Amino acid sequence: MIDNFNSFRPDGEPTADRWVTALSLFDDQDREETTAERWERAGLYFEAKQYAEAARLLVEVVEEAPEQTAPRLLLARAYYHSAQLGRAEEQLREVIARDPVEHYAHLMLGRTLQRQGRAEEAEPWLRMAAAFSGELPEVD
Repeated sequence: MIDNFNSFRPDGEPTADRWVTALSLFDDQDREETTAERWERAGLYFEAKQYAEAARLLVEVVEEAPEQTAPRLLLARAYYHSAQLGRAEEQLREVIARDPVEHYAHLMLGRTLQRQGRAEEAEPWLRMAAAFSGELPEVD
């Protein structure tokens, strides 16, 4: 964790790493963290670019709420940014299976496949993402 307690963004707000550290300062050590608190803390780690730590927390959140798309999508993003591309692909395919019109999952899956050197396999996913977002090239 970052040890700088005086980190502030240009707008004067504290940075995410400061809040991640501060969240546990006054916690009752005997109390178990809720899924919502774990989700919030994972988001702060992600914002602080501590992707592996965010993924560690998000795995638990996804296990506790498997029907929710947002935690699984953030888990895939954390895996992607921490170069765990196989895991990212697995989570993205699950998101798409559960929510076939989640355009960002299609885009992320395409990018994940590209990053693994599977450009040809990535093309249909990228085209689908473009179609969902309305960015298809004009046909003459």
